[in-house]
Amino acid sequence: MKDFSGKIAVVTGGGTGMGRALCEALAAADCHIALCDVAEDAMQETKALCAALSDVRISTHLCDVSIESDLLRFQQEVASIHGESIHLLFNNAGIGGGGGFVAGDRDEWEKTFAVCWYGVYYGCRAFLPMLLKSDEGHIVNTSSINGFWASLGPTVSHTAYAAAKFAVKGFSEALITDLRLNAPHIQVSVVMPGHIGTSIAINSGKILGHTPPLDMSADEVRVVRERFMKQPGPMTEMMNLSDDQLREAMHRRGIEFRDNAPMSATDAAAVILAGVRANQWRILVGEDAVLLDERVRANPWNVYDLDFSALTTIPTD
Repeated sequence: MKDFSGKIAVVTGGGTGMGRALCEALAAADCHIALCDVAEDAMQETKALCAALSDVRISTHLCDVSIESDLLRFQQEVASIHGESIHLLFNNAGIGGGGGFVAGDRDEWEKTFAVCWYGVYYGCRAFLPMLLKSDEGHIVNTSSINGFWASLGPTVSHTAYAAAKFAVKGFSEALITDLRLNAPHIQVSVVMPGHIGTSIAINSGKILGHTPPLDMSADEVRVVRERFMKQPGPMTEMMNLSDDQLREAMHRRGIEFRDNAPMSATDAAAVILAGVRANQWRILVGEDAVLLDERVRANPWNVYDLDFSALTTIPTD
């Protein structure tokens, strides 16, 4: 699909981050857009930004992608507004959380896994009939570098997100053959971003019902402090902070993840759409993703050793 002009794209998680950037890039390419999110205000901001770029048709839809009935309703709304077929499906929505399987909260684990995996699976199930009716189609599923390296380093549990992103990667790769045999006019790409400047760290807490860091109670601060005490390395420095200093540090982490990333969401969207145009089934986004992929492939047996992260060079600017 070399040209997006006049095409119809569905984008999940289109309110912020890479989802918003994809919508803006698609609108600039004169592509009609149906976007969903759990935040109405954020969707309206995205819609306004896109409308300033083009007069394409843009619709917004409240939808929690972890709930199949929400996605089925979203699909019906898209069909009523945009017609019976679509050309592009970006299963982009995701959250972080549920790191601990042994000692973590089960509800948080399952919510994170459901958004990051079932959001992709339900999205494909819901919109495949509309893709089948198009003359050409492309499914773009967002995995992560944690889809080939299930870790944030040796001191942090990261099980729900990594398990979901591995599932997205495997499902997308399996679809290559399935689509070739049964729907050859539909292509599929799996996107593997590194650290991209988005608000996922901030938004995930809201979706999972966490108290904003600056509003944490004394008991909540104590739980955070105890978690840091169990982690060797730089995190132990947090033990010496006052409660208010710890609240501020936690607040600042989410902002710095967004603002100090090596790649912006806008640049990430450009890489993704270039990959779609080139019909790449595997799209690595960011130099950190490329370098980590090379490192994991070169020596897969040692990727979870304690010194692997220290020996891995990840760009910081």
